Amino acid sequence: MARMLSYSATALDAGERLDSLLAARACFASRSAAARAIESGNVFVNGANVVKKYAVAAGDVIVYQEEEEVEAGPVTGQPIDLDIRFEDDDLIVLSKQIGLVCHPSVDHADGTLVNALIYHCGADHLCNVQGEDDRLGIVHRLDRDTSGLMLAAKTDAAGYALMEDIRDRAVDRHYLALVHGVIAPDTGMIDAPIARSANERTRMAVRDVPSARDAVTTFRVLERFEPRQHDDGYTLIDCKLFTGRTHQIRVHMQYAKHPLVGDPVYTANGPKDARAQLGLKRQFLHSFRIRFIHPETSEELEFADNLPRDLDEALRSLGDRSRGMTDAGREVAALLADAPRPSVEGELPE
Repeated sequence: MARMLSYSATALDAGERLDSLLAARACFASRSAAARAIESGNVFVNGANVVKKYAVAAGDVIVYQEEEEVEAGPVTGQPIDLDIRFEDDDLIVLSKQIGLVCHPSVDHADGTLVNALIYHCGADHLCNVQGEDDRLGIVHRLDRDTSGLMLAAKTDAAGYALMEDIRDRAVDRHYLALVHGVIAPDTGMIDAPIARSANERTRMAVRDVPSARDAVTTFRVLERFEPRQHDDGYTLIDCKLFTGRTHQIRVHMQYAKHPLVGDPVYTANGPKDARAQLGLKRQFLHSFRIRFIHPETSEELEFADNLPRDLDEALRSLGDRSRGMTDAGREVAALLADAPRPSVEGELPE
């Protein structure tokens, strides 16, 4: 039977949304889980039910029902479209669409990339190198709303080899990102450790704490765009990952005071005017290039992926504001001119 627990709000909590606060204080696994509990009438503030947007006040006594752990059943295959660019007996290269979570979690019991891979390959033909049956085939991840190229492994041998190459920085991974503000230098490196945020467990942050893990991102400027009345201009960059921390590029660019356009989470330093987000409902971040050595054939493989429709339209809307491409920008433009566009667009949840 689920227990009833309580939390007394402090002055630091004042003004926070109730669902956000419950997630940040680890009362629930996520903000959406907290919202579901509030809407189901399982959360009380000072003895009364309130809405999830309720602004918490210092001294509020919040009583909530502890989440019951439900033992998950086996992950099953689901017919979810995949944009596969390469496949053999050992691995798959695919272009992941927006809205697709990589593996099941508290908030996404199914409808994930793992479900799609099981349907496509069969569970017995996917690696299980992470030791969890809900992560079959997974050797690295992209955020739900980050699109583009990623790898999946069919055999344990291929999976272990690819994960080791990723750890050893032997897999060359590049992302296109459009950020707020005009970046003056043509290149840069952000070397700053990342840990879970102290105030909100669903966010990451640059922090100097023992739990922080090293994180290195380099970038090249591809094109700059002039400021206008409602924004500070924009810069299109090619980001290269040397590590693979959760939300790494998003956190690092916010730390550099150039947050990603459209990012719903890490925009604290970005323009507040909604028009500055160029109509985007997700972060402008696309895994456009990946290069690696095939773990069985030793062949070097390289793939490029052009922008999906929403990011392409946002970028084109800035055409008359361009200050011109850099040499790196012309190099990437030539690469993408011959690259296919995603055949599965996906969509963002409401």
